[in-house]
Amino acid sequence: MTAGFPLRADGDRAQRPGSRPLPRGTLSAVLLLAFFSAAVPLLLVVDVPDIGRSLAWTLTIGVAVWAGARLSFAIVSGQARLFDFFFWLFAYIFMGLAPTVQIRSGLLSTTTPGMSPDLDVPAALVVCAGLLCYEAGRALAILRERSLRARQNGALPNERAGQRVLGVNRGRTLLLLAIGVVFSAYFVQRIGVGTLLSSRDTVFAARQAAWPDPAVRSVMYALAIYPLLIGIGALAVLRRGSDRSRGFPLAVLLGATALLLVVVNPVSSVRYSLGTVWFALVVYAGAMLTVRRRRTLLGAAIAGLIFVFPLADAFRRVTVDVSWDGFFGEYKSSPDYDAFWQIANALSFVHDGLVVPGRQALGTLFFWVPRALWADKPVDTGILLADYSGYPFANLSAPLWAEALVNGGLIVVVAAFAGLGALLRRFDTRLVPAFGQNGLWAIAGAIFPIYLLILLRGSLLQASGTVAVAIACLLFVAQRPERPDEARLRPSAGDLRLADRLPAARPRLAGRPSEAPGRSTPSRSARSRPAVPPRPSPGEAPDPPGGV
Repeated sequence: MTAGFPLRADGDRAQRPGSRPLPRGTLSAVLLLAFFSAAVPLLLVVDVPDIGRSLAWTLTIGVAVWAGARLSFAIVSGQARLFDFFFWLFAYIFMGLAPTVQIRSGLLSTTTPGMSPDLDVPAALVVCAGLLCYEAGRALAILRERSLRARQNGALPNERAGQRVLGVNRGRTLLLLAIGVVFSAYFVQRIGVGTLLSSRDTVFAARQAAWPDPAVRSVMYALAIYPLLIGIGALAVLRRGSDRSRGFPLAVLLGATALLLVVVNPVSSVRYSLGTVWFALVVYAGAMLTVRRRRTLLGAAIAGLIFVFPLADAFRRVTVDVSWDGFFGEYKSSPDYDAFWQIANALSFVHDGLVVPGRQALGTLFFWVPRALWADKPVDTGILLADYSGYPFANLSAPLWAEALVNGGLIVVVAAFAGLGALLRRFDTRLVPAFGQNGLWAIAGAIFPIYLLILLRGSLLQASGTVAVAIACLLFVAQRPERPDEARLRPSAGDLRLADRLPAARPRLAGRPSEAPGRSTPSRSARSRPAVPPRPSPGEAPDPPGGV
């Protein structure tokens, strides 16, 4: 598989006898690795002086180097392993670059003041332990895949069975679009169009006034977004795969997209929700169908989270702030990057013996129960740690490391990240062929991998309502699995229309011998035309079923 970087043609430079040109994929990997894992960390050390707070930055910058290498290989491979990609993108920025800048400069997140330097190194060690366990779980899943392939003649069970494609139902897709329009219109009516185009703080205050319960507020916001988003994706799948659905008015698809972009707009929407919607719409448009497009999209995702994400915060307040403090200056004192310090607070929480095993996880599992029925229902883990630390501002993040710590300590961190590595590998194995098969997994692959950023940042209780709504919408439009050979044998609507226009067969002449039962005489053109195997598009190669 070749990379997207242009190289000099072989004829432009004479090759020495016996020398071999460097493969393009290798050169691309070296260039990306040099940028993400060498140039950026080195520039950080040069640009941000160390005030001597602690030596934890040596561990966090190691995380940046580690995650940068993973991102480089993900881009070069060009495979659709989006869950693993976004996991390492989160680690690169939120557990690598951001804490390194804050520790070296001493300018910690303003929402987590008074952090003891004694917690820096333990928090960094917990981060590294989680990443190691993730790698171990992923490696075990890869070994299991290889073992299954060896026993199943080179294919996993679902691949050997013909890779049944879980499609979408046309009628339920239209119904889901209608439901999405109703919920989105209701959301706009309750908040107001003018409010939606004002500052983010104003919109949040309006949502809080409309739905005081946080769980209900989260579900209502999800209902305003995800039925429309998944309905648009399902309609895009139908239009690409069915002649009957290609004739469906494009205005409906564009109108639903326009309404969705009013609800989720760059001015007042939460940046994670905005990024999820935009990424999904780009994937619906075909951004994952070729290797070159995938590489471009992954590179754009990294650039968006590094450059666009901080600038999108300018519209949070009534007074717009578009000041720029340099590449690394955006991480200094920024409340957006408090995740590392919340891990430190969770360690202190565990040290003080305040852990009730599984209590926070129970609240996440039963997020849908109103607080009126469950008086002591757990609050978000971010709020729990903020109240424990005495912070006046409680809307803080709670990364997965912190969630695991408050649910049982280090042993839960080990188990959670090992299981996450194996689970995400399994999901990615399903995603690799999904975008080409144009089924339900293609819709899931457009939404859930980037939403993983929200789940990793936390709190899980706050994000679980959205996940439940999205999964329910996917299951609603799902159709029975279909084998690709069944789809090829079934006549399309165009074939049926062509058959109607063809003249009827002439009756057989009397006395003419009939053909033997079960046999047909091939036409002269069919006998003389050799079979031509399908050729791949220029510059593209099919994805291997099980690359690492």
